Amino acid sequence: MTPSFRWIRIAWPACGLMIANCAGAPPPSAPPPRLVLPDMAQMPCRLDRLPEAPTVGDLESSYLARGLALAECDAARRLAVETLLAERALLDRWRTASP
Repeated sequence: MTPSFRWIRIAWPACGLMIANCAGAPPPSAPPPRLVLPDMAQMPCRLDRLPEAPTVGDLESSYLARGLALAECDAARRLAVETLLAERALLDRWRTASP
């Protein structure tokens, strides 16, 4: 048996293993899906402040403004969570769809 014949017998399985390892990796041209977080979810929550000497009218308007701010803040939080969960679901689907 010549030395070159031995290398040929080793080269075929080695090439096959290298091709098989590359075939399992996802293609580099397919980036994972990304969702853009809406601007509403990125804004900080703001709360109304009372003036130095508040009147009853100031207290009532501040009460309403804080209630509105809390509702807006909760809606923004919910929107951020829904976006995150949707992006995770897309990533899971992308990972399972990649051969």
